[in-house]
Amino acid sequence: MTQNIYDDPQFFAGYASLERSVKGLDGAPEWPTLRTLLPEIRDKQIIDLGCGYGWFCRWASDQGAARVQGVDVSEKMLARAQAMTQADNIEYRRGDLSTLMLPAHSLDLAYSSLALHYLEKVDGLFSCLFSALKPGGMLVFSAEHPVYTAPLVQGWSVGRDGQKSWPVSHYQQEGERISSWFAEGVKKQHRKLATWINQLIAAGFEIVHVDEWGPDADQIAANPVLDEEKERPMIFLLSARKPA
Repeated sequence: MTQNIYDDPQFFAGYASLERSVKGLDGAPEWPTLRTLLPEIRDKQIIDLGCGYGWFCRWASDQGAARVQGVDVSEKMLARAQAMTQADNIEYRRGDLSTLMLPAHSLDLAYSSLALHYLEKVDGLFSCLFSALKPGGMLVFSAEHPVYTAPLVQGWSVGRDGQKSWPVSHYQQEGERISSWFAEGVKKQHRKLATWINQLIAAGFEIVHVDEWGPDADQIAANPVLDEEKERPMIFLLSARKPA
């Protein structure tokens, strides 16, 4: 089973303090770019993989989606999502994405934000989603960029001149990475960008767009904390299509 770190009280409390937890999609600086990768939402059948507080589910409902499923392994996340949701066309359920099963040809869009890098393997999920999507259906997701996940200990290296750099050693060595983020022992998975893409292709998907996201000047001016994110990609965004 995928590690359920979000139900750890210390981790959950820390995560709740993030701007994207407080402000939702408006607090996620990559959202404006990620939104451009999405297909038409109105009257569509949608699933949000690792839905967290359900921000995307509620946004999709507001855009006129026919039905939205939110799936998460965390009971705490789902409880918060349910408490924040009034729409009748949204359903939340607990599930491990690594063993997810869905009816064939039942979805128009599968969406995920910063969740898939927790999965030890993604090929099974990609195959499940390919089967579940209708012809022409889309998979749109974000995940931590392999440049960010590559080092065994994530963090900036500072030279004698004070110049900060991000080490990419161990990039070729895929597998588990342990980080200390709100709690000790948070497990994430490092895989090369080529692996992400090739596993999608192997599942049958057509790659539509890949974005190695970074903040623009206006975002940095509005939120100077983002300035260091222009030095290396922390996340990537990807859209793929099931052939019609």
